[in-house]
Amino acid sequence: MAKPYAAEQLDHDGLKIIRLTDSAHRIQVSILPSLGNRAYEMSASGANILHFPFESPAAAKNDNHLNGIPFLAPWANRMPDGFHANDRHYIFNPHLEGVRLDPNGIPIHGLLWASPHWEVAQVAAGNDFAHATSRLEFWRHPDLMANWPFAHEYEMTYRLTGGALEVSVAIANLSTDPMPIAVGFHPYFEIPGVPIEECAATIPVRLHVETDTRLIPTGATTPVDFSGVVALGQRRFDDGFTDLIRAADGRTPFAVEGRGKKIEVTFGRRYPVAIVYAPPGQNYICFEPMSGLTNGINLAYEGKYPDLQTVPAGGRWQESFWIRPTGF
Repeated sequence: MAKPYAAEQLDHDGLKIIRLTDSAHRIQVSILPSLGNRAYEMSASGANILHFPFESPAAAKNDNHLNGIPFLAPWANRMPDGFHANDRHYIFNPHLEGVRLDPNGIPIHGLLWASPHWEVAQVAAGNDFAHATSRLEFWRHPDLMANWPFAHEYEMTYRLTGGALEVSVAIANLSTDPMPIAVGFHPYFEIPGVPIEECAATIPVRLHVETDTRLIPTGATTPVDFSGVVALGQRRFDDGFTDLIRAADGRTPFAVEGRGKKIEVTFGRRYPVAIVYAPPGQNYICFEPMSGLTNGINLAYEGKYPDLQTVPAGGRWQESFWIRPTGF
């Protein structure tokens, strides 16, 4: 009799991948450690609910666009002119490893969105779970340290159980100074076979983050101009939100649904900011869990953002978000 959960390390087109399976709920998750430890497949009843416009993971390795579930660290989204921390001003070197620039020449999405430096630590399954843990020792890489001079390490776990995928990241600060926490994820979701124009999104937020023309937050917020459920045939998004509406357990559930199918994306408490990205002409939506505002490190320095999270020297930060497909 087949086991309900499985966890495997496989070769695919010459690349090492990890595959987690929940047979009872017909869910399979595939991860490519050498591409930022990115999950590129979460199939529900054989249909991939992650936007991944490639025939193979090898093709994705040769493309600079984001897809699947990219991890954005040590900062997420745009941060112009370097950053201020511990009474110092650090300037980015755009010619070093991992730096990605937006059309305005602003560094975006950190340094690890496609990093090859992840090392698989554990792949295991039991009677009620399958999981994979990988680690990245940031301090070992001079190019990375030159742009973010805090010795630290990451541990990321994908855990599949009970029909849902938990994506957990822990950050250990090994440096002698407090380190700002400005990380996030940029997961791309689609309901296969359902046009995005027929879908509705649940966006449980109260405040919209105001930005300048470069999409850099100004520090101001305004009340949202929509109710909790938005028809995506009428409105698209490239917006940040805060003051998330939390359930009794402290978490915030976002969702997209259409034709009886639903993808729920639930943020843990330490993700107090959401970016929702559903651009015109594309058939996906991103619910992006963020530990802070875009450019929040510099906004905090300017006295415009009191909620920046930090981890003390020798300390550890950890949070999760969860993905649950239903109706597939």
